[in-house]
Amino acid sequence: MNKGALEGTARAMVPAGKGILAADESTGTIRKRFTAVGIADTEENRRAYREMLFTTPGMEDYISGVILFDETLRQSAGEGTPFPALLAAKGILPGIKPDRGAKDMAGHPSEKVTEGLDGLRERLAEYRDLGVRFGKWRAVITIGEGLPSLTCLQANAEALARYAALCQEQGLVPIVEPEVLMDGDHSLERCAEVTELTLRIVFDRLADHRIHLEGTILKPNMVIPGKGHSHQAASAEVAEATVSTLLRCVPAAVPGIVFLSGGQTPQQATENLNAINARFPSLPWEISFSYGRALQDEALRAWLGQREKTPAAQAAFYHRARNVGAARAGRYSTDMEAA
Repeated sequence: MNKGALEGTARAMVPAGKGILAADESTGTIRKRFTAVGIADTEENRRAYREMLFTTPGMEDYISGVILFDETLRQSAGEGTPFPALLAAKGILPGIKPDRGAKDMAGHPSEKVTEGLDGLRERLAEYRDLGVRFGKWRAVITIGEGLPSLTCLQANAEALARYAALCQEQGLVPIVEPEVLMDGDHSLERCAEVTELTLRIVFDRLADHRIHLEGTILKPNMVIPGKGHSHQAASAEVAEATVSTLLRCVPAAVPGIVFLSGGQTPQQATENLNAINARFPSLPWEISFSYGRALQDEALRAWLGQREKTPAAQAAFYHRARNVGAARAGRYSTDMEAA
């Protein structure tokens, strides 16, 4: 393990004003998103969609890295440049989602455990040779009656730690993503409680596996009430609850925290990130983003699988990236939505 190289990559993932585009939707997930807007789910459409995003002029002003799915990693732009090389030429770090998805956890109804550790060392070595600089592994935690169980938390934390160790062995920075889902009717306080417990267990396991934290990025959920709760917290409440939770359990050695957008709308994800950075400008970590739907939804609806709409779709993508980049510095305002 070259700790200096890992640290350099981790810092390059969270520079001022920039964050990460999560374009790592599995074929099943992208099928759902295409179907919702009437786009045929074909390999060529999936390739063309990612090319539209990756060739957006100026995206490198606000995007420092892109997480790719295995299929996307092996695809190329229409003129023949492999996507990892296309991104690298823009100064954007290519990443990979190497997990095999969250599956039903045996003996634990309504809970999931992420699979994909078998053969992971060999896959990561291949990904590194294809130009990948970092990985991302997602665990999902459900809040409900009697949930999450300690067994589920421990199983997912162990998988995250084993993945992180294998990444660092191959010289790749691991993004560790334990996501407490917004699904349900739980309160802000309950989300904070579960998020804190989840993160404490995750960092205990990372320590057990001797993970070099200075070469690791955390991708957590913000602390937000469940979608079905009667009180939907304002951005200021989300910021206070999120930061107080992180300060209790995330070591200062971690160079960056890149929030996921989860079930938030693009504007909600932008406003909440802005509130965190505006209210807490001097935290131990860089506070950034690793958004999927929040960065892509507007562009996807503008594109609709029609090549002639590429300029409008790229304009929508750039506009959202610019707004989120401003939120990364606490300088976003809703006036920017109409700009």
